[in-house]
Amino acid sequence: MPVEHIIIALADATLAWRLQPLGLRASERSPGATRKKVMNTNHYDFIIIGTGAGGGALAQRLAPSGKRILILERGTFLPREKENWNTNAVFIENRYHTTEVWQDSEGKPLHPQTAYWVGGNTKVYGAALFRLRERDFEEVKHEDGISPEWPLKYRDYQSFYDQAEVLYQAHGARGSDPTEPPTKQPYPQPPVSHEPRVQEIYNELAAGGYHPFPCPVGIKLNERVPWQSQCIRCDTCDGFPCLVEAKSDADNNCIRPIFELPNVTLLTDAYVAKLTTNPSGREVTGVEVEFEKGKRKETYAANIVVVACGAINSAALLLRSANASHPTGLANSSDLVGRNFMFHKAAIVLSIGLKPNPSKYMKTVAVNDFYFGEKDYPYPMGGVQLVGSFKWEMMKGEAPPFTPPVVLKTMKSHSVPWWLTTEDLPSHENRVRWIAGKGIQLDYTPNNERPYQRLTHRWKEVLKQVDGGHTYVPEEFYLKKSIPLEGVGHQNGTCRFGSDSKNSVLNLDCRTHDIDNLYVVDASFFPSCGAVNPSLTIIANALRVGDRLLERLK
Repeated sequence: MPVEHIIIALADATLAWRLQPLGLRASERSPGATRKKVMNTNHYDFIIIGTGAGGGALAQRLAPSGKRILILERGTFLPREKENWNTNAVFIENRYHTTEVWQDSEGKPLHPQTAYWVGGNTKVYGAALFRLRERDFEEVKHEDGISPEWPLKYRDYQSFYDQAEVLYQAHGARGSDPTEPPTKQPYPQPPVSHEPRVQEIYNELAAGGYHPFPCPVGIKLNERVPWQSQCIRCDTCDGFPCLVEAKSDADNNCIRPIFELPNVTLLTDAYVAKLTTNPSGREVTGVEVEFEKGKRKETYAANIVVVACGAINSAALLLRSANASHPTGLANSSDLVGRNFMFHKAAIVLSIGLKPNPSKYMKTVAVNDFYFGEKDYPYPMGGVQLVGSFKWEMMKGEAPPFTPPVVLKTMKSHSVPWWLTTEDLPSHENRVRWIAGKGIQLDYTPNNERPYQRLTHRWKEVLKQVDGGHTYVPEEFYLKKSIPLEGVGHQNGTCRFGSDSKNSVLNLDCRTHDIDNLYVVDASFFPSCGAVNPSLTIIANALRVGDRLLERLK
């Protein structure tokens, strides 16, 4: 059967196929705690809970000060093993995602696609390193509501974005993105080159009047001196752990460089069950930690305690730490802890055509022409970027029954996968709850659907215009059906910052309004999330807060 007939037949079958949840989870594995010898004290200058983008960058900023720092991570170091690059292990068995089960607002089980390792979700992220647009810090009207103004502006973050790009060795090029915010600093690394098929699409987009630009990414690739390159430009990057440690992540770029400093202690397999306060409720006096699944417990204390568990788990920790002084959860006098949960609206457009695409690493093109709308649509729509890695096995769980592997392999070899992102708007009722005896509950009602659908439709039109003759498979064919709520990699907004304690959980330094020595340094602080990957903003903010903390303890 000709290639085009196979593609069209399977696309038609997919359109008629009602997806079923995979229901496959990784078996619980315990690689064992890895830890550095603890200082002869249970009291520190700083305790940092979590080692992801926020916690890792903060620890890196504070470590050279000589202050005593205890870093607590509920996971262990992610094992280097052949399964790191095994598509079935990573995407079908979810080997590197947690096995814990959350629930939705109806009490139905959720299997979160989140990672508990040293480095957090940066161990399996796509390493796209975008700055929020300058206008994202202002109030922006959307068709479905308002994206609120930030209490700080882009100018307050510009120098920290510069530093974050250096810390994560970002590749990119200034001047080709029409929405790019201002900076005088060039990217630390040159843009990653395009493979031939991707270069062809890049040229066609530019010729069609659009403004493609090199996607900013954090990979340790040296194309000028290839034999010195840590990155081998493989086809197992997006969503995969990096077997050769060539992805810029919080583990390799932040934690490991400070791990041997005498003032730094890292404890892994350390689950923080609760924070306790003094009778007035104005100071955190204890961090209760469970090791070995609760078999051993310890309590630690610090002058300053920083929560950086990710926006969902940080909110959950504050909520389950409720006490007489804070009956609805720590730092929750505003009743905003856990509320305004956001995680982006995302879609995959899998463009399948007659031209083969042998590319391995494709995350080299992004397009923001529709980020703030278009001529006949004055509302933001979002951004577009290529998916870095795409494997035929990713389609197995969602393909019609008994689809032969040869068909999926043919589709993969002729496809170009695009990732589309639209802003998720904050809503008071979209929230994280902590349910005693059950754990985390996510209440979420989708919003901003029309610009999301418009961007998807518009991008298909663009590809037909510039690349022609394509058949499109719906995004559900590539993404799991449960992704709209379980795919929480871009989680944010659950402890927003601001100057008014009635309308925010944190002050402008990300210290809680209610508790003098408690800070939250992850994406929880976001008042809004724009339509770009949040990692670089989390890192930049952590560096900013780190400077404030060092000033406080002088």
